[in-house]
Amino acid sequence: MSQFDTFTLWTVIIGLAIGSFTLRFAFLALMGDRAMPAWLMRHLRYTAVAIIPALVTPLVVWPSSTNGVTSLPHLLAALAALAVGLFSKNVIAAMISGAVTLYGLLYLIS
Repeated sequence: MSQFDTFTLWTVIIGLAIGSFTLRFAFLALMGDRAMPAWLMRHLRYTAVAIIPALVTPLVVWPSSTNGVTSLPHLLAALAALAVGLFSKNVIAAMISGAVTLYGLLYLIS
């Protein structure tokens, strides 16, 4: 893993902070007091459904705890969480079942 100098690191952090603030400000301050069109609201409903799998999938397929090698406990925990989520329609139950499955399998293997 390469080392970044302090100036480069802070430049990137500040740049990302400014970009994130600008994006949020443009959406909330400029559009905050107006009613949004129905088609936009319909599309915004799917934002979490699109982003959460994109964040979780790399952690399941290439977990850092195994140095990027796919592991069976991580895959089975993801499948358990998916199954519970699909059948129960309960996000908390899906997260708990995935965590219990992952830690249970890791305990049994070690």
